[in-house]
Amino acid sequence: MSNLMYNKMWHQTQEALNSLLDKESQKMTEPQRNKVFVFQTLATFYIKYVQIFRNMENVYDQIVHPQKRMLIRKVLDGVMGRILELKNEMVELELTEFHYFDDILQDLKLAPQQLDVPIPRYFLKERLEVIKGREMNLARILNECGLDLPKKVWRGFHQSKKTVKEREEEMVFLGMKPPPLFNEVSAAIVQSEHVTHLRNEVQLKHEQNYQEALVSIKEELRQMEGQDIKEQLQDQIRQWFIECRNLTGTFPDYPNEEEGGSAIIFSNKTPEQVIEDILASQEEEEKLKKKKKKDEKESKPKKARKEKERRGSTKERAPKEEDEEWKMSPSLFLQLMEEGNSLYKDMWLNKDESWNFPQDYDPEMIKEEKRKELELEIRVQVEELMRQELKNLKLAVNREKELPARGKKGKKGKGKKGKKKGKRGKKDKDLTADRTIDSLYKELVEEGLLIQSLKVKLSDYIGEYSYLGTTLRQVAVEPMPSLLDVKQLITLYGILPLGSPEVHEKAPLVKSLLLAGPPGVGKKMLVHAICTETGATLLNLSSSNIAGKYPGKTGLQMMLHLVFKVARQFQPSVVWIQDTEKTFYKRVPQAERQNEPKRLKKHLPKILKLLKPDDRILIVGTTHRPFDAELQPFCRVYQKIILVPRPDYASRYVLWKQIILRNGGVLTNALNISCLSKVTDGFTQGQIVKVIKEVLTDRRIRQQPHKPLTAVEFITMMTSMNPVYKEEEESFKNWYAKTPLGKKRILSLTIGGSIKDKEKDKGKKKGKKGKKKK
Repeated sequence: MSNLMYNKMWHQTQEALNSLLDKESQKMTEPQRNKVFVFQTLATFYIKYVQIFRNMENVYDQIVHPQKRMLIRKVLDGVMGRILELKNEMVELELTEFHYFDDILQDLKLAPQQLDVPIPRYFLKERLEVIKGREMNLARILNECGLDLPKKVWRGFHQSKKTVKEREEEMVFLGMKPPPLFNEVSAAIVQSEHVTHLRNEVQLKHEQNYQEALVSIKEELRQMEGQDIKEQLQDQIRQWFIECRNLTGTFPDYPNEEEGGSAIIFSNKTPEQVIEDILASQEEEEKLKKKKKKDEKESKPKKARKEKERRGSTKERAPKEEDEEWKMSPSLFLQLMEEGNSLYKDMWLNKDESWNFPQDYDPEMIKEEKRKELELEIRVQVEELMRQELKNLKLAVNREKELPARGKKGKKGKGKKGKKKGKRGKKDKDLTADRTIDSLYKELVEEGLLIQSLKVKLSDYIGEYSYLGTTLRQVAVEPMPSLLDVKQLITLYGILPLGSPEVHEKAPLVKSLLLAGPPGVGKKMLVHAICTETGATLLNLSSSNIAGKYPGKTGLQMMLHLVFKVARQFQPSVVWIQDTEKTFYKRVPQAERQNEPKRLKKHLPKILKLLKPDDRILIVGTTHRPFDAELQPFCRVYQKIILVPRPDYASRYVLWKQIILRNGGVLTNALNISCLSKVTDGFTQGQIVKVIKEVLTDRRIRQQPHKPLTAVEFITMMTSMNPVYKEEEESFKNWYAKTPLGKKRILSLTIGGSIKDKEKDKGKKKGKKGKKKK
C-alpha cells in the first residue's frame, strides 16, 4: 500500500472522528433517564471509536511523514483514552465488567471481530532498543549468578530443539528436503513483508532528518532574523515606556518574569491597544477601592445571613429524593481529540503536497514553530536590557528610585512556607539513597524477585466470541464470559494504560487487577502477555517467592522499597502475586505457617495509595482458590476482578484446530474436531494443549501421510485428566456475586425483578377479587 493510500485512509478516519465528536457534543449534554437508551448510546460510541482506533493505529504505524505522525499520535492517544472512559461509563451503568453488543453490531453491519481492540505497535517499536538493552542486561545478570539454569531440563530441551533445527537445515542444504514453507508462502506475502521493512527504515530516516532540521533551521533563523527580532522587540517596549509616560505622567512598572514579562503586555496587541488597557485598568482600580470600603461595612451581617440560608437550604433539600438522571462524566480526552482535529483541519485538510512525494518533513512548518521559540529566547535577553533601560530612564527623567515589587516578598514567604510543609510531609525516606539503581536491579534479580517474562503474545490466547450474550441477558440469564471477552479486558485495563503514558495519566486509573479462575485457563499466560506486549519489567511478589527473603519488619520494608523503586525507574512494570489468596488467607494451613504467606496483607493497600497516575505500575494477582481469602481486604486491594472461565464449545473448537496446526498436525476428514470439542466439555486450555503436545510427537507427525490423525488418539490421552465440573464453575460465580461489583449487579437486577413481581402479584390479586365478587 502506497503513502497515497495511507494518506487517504487518514483523511477518511479523521472525517469519521470529526462527525463522532459532533455527535458526542450533541447527545451527551442532555441528562437521560432511560438506562437502555443510555447504554445503546454509549455502546455505539464505543464501537465507533474502536473502528477509528483500528484505522488510526494502522495509519500511524505505516505513514512516513514525521510531522503528520506527531499529530496522528496525539489523536491516537486521545481515542485510546476515550475508549477507556466509555468502558468505565458502561461498567458503572450496567454494574458488570462484560458487555454484549450483538444487536448494535447487527445494526452497524459489523462482525464481532471488528470489536477487537488493537495493541498499538508503537508500544514496542519505539522502545525496541531500550527493551533489548534491558533483556540483555537481565540475561547477563542471570548468567553471572547461574540463575538462568535453574532447571537443567530446559538446557537439554533447548539443545535437542537446536539439534533438530540443524539437522533440518542440513537436509535442506543437501537438497533432500524442500525449504521451510516452500509451498505455503506466496510471493505477495514475501513482497509485503519486504515493503513493510523498507517503510520502517524510511520512517526512522525521516524522523532523524526531522530532528536534525529542528536544530539546523533554528540556527539559520537565528543568524538571518535574530538581530531584526531583537531590534523590533526593543523598539516596541521603548514605545510603550514613552506612551505610558505621556498619558499617565509616570513610567510603567516592568512586569515580573514570573508573570510573563513584556510578553503578557504585547500578546497579539498593538502598542495603542496596550495603552488603552493601561488607562482602563487605572480607572477600574479606583472604582474597586471605593467599593471595598462600602463592602467592608456591610459584609459581616450579610455573611451571617448567607450561612443561615445555606444551613436552611440543606435541611430543606435533604428529605427530597433526587431524580434518577444519568449524565456523562466529564472527559479528559475529548479536548485532546478536538485539538488534534482542529490542527488537522488548519494544517493538513487542504494542504497541497504535490511537491513532497517522498513525504519528508515540511521546512516551512518548522520555520513557523522555531520562529516563535527564537522570539521567546531573544525576548528573555531583551527583557534584561530593557529593565535596566527603564531604571536609567526613571533616574534620569524623574530622579526616581526603583522600589522592590510588592509581590516578591509575598512570593518569597510562600516559598518558605511551602518548603516547611514539604519537610513535614516527607514520611517515606529513601532507604537506598546512596546506591545506584543498577545495583538495586541486580539485587532483585539475584533474589529472584525480578524475573524474565515469557515471550507470549496476547494473540496466542485463543478463544471465540460469545454470540448470544445480549439474548441471554434479555431472558435474565447471566452468561459466563467468553475467553475473548477476558482478552479484551486485559487489553483495556492492562496493556493500553501501561503502553501509553498519556493514557495512563488521564484515563480512569486501574492500579490493580485480579484474574480468578480454575487451574489451566491461562491466567499466568495473560500476565506474561501483558509484559510482552508493553515491554514491561516483571516483578514477582508471590508468597512462595518471598518466603524467607528479607526477614523481619525492616527487611520487609526494604524489600518493598527496592521493588517499587526499581518498578518506577524501569516502568512500565507489572508486580505479579501468584496464588494471591494466600496473602489474604482466612486460616493459614499448618504446613504454610513457616512461610508467613500473609506478610504483604497490611502493606498492599498502603502501596496502592502511593501509586500515582504517572507511575505506570500494575499489580496483578492470580488465584484459583479465591474462596480461601478474606473477602473484604481482598476486594479492597484488587480494583478490577476478572473471572477467567473454562472454555466454551466455540472456544474449544478454535483451540483444538489452532493448537493441532501449530504443533505440526494436519487436519483431515478423519479428524472430527467438533466431536473433540463436545467430548472435552469442562477441560481447560492447559489440559488440551498438554494432550496435543503428548500425541503429536515427531514420529506421529511423520506418520500422518499414511495414517491421519483421529479424535480417539486425543480422547484416550485425556481419560486420566479431571475436568472442571459445573459445581466448581458455580462456586466461582457464587464467590464473584459477593464481590462489590457482583453485589451491586445482583441488587440492581433483584430490585428491578421485585418491582416487576409486585406488579404481577397486584394483577393476580385484582383478578382473584373480581372472581370472588362474581
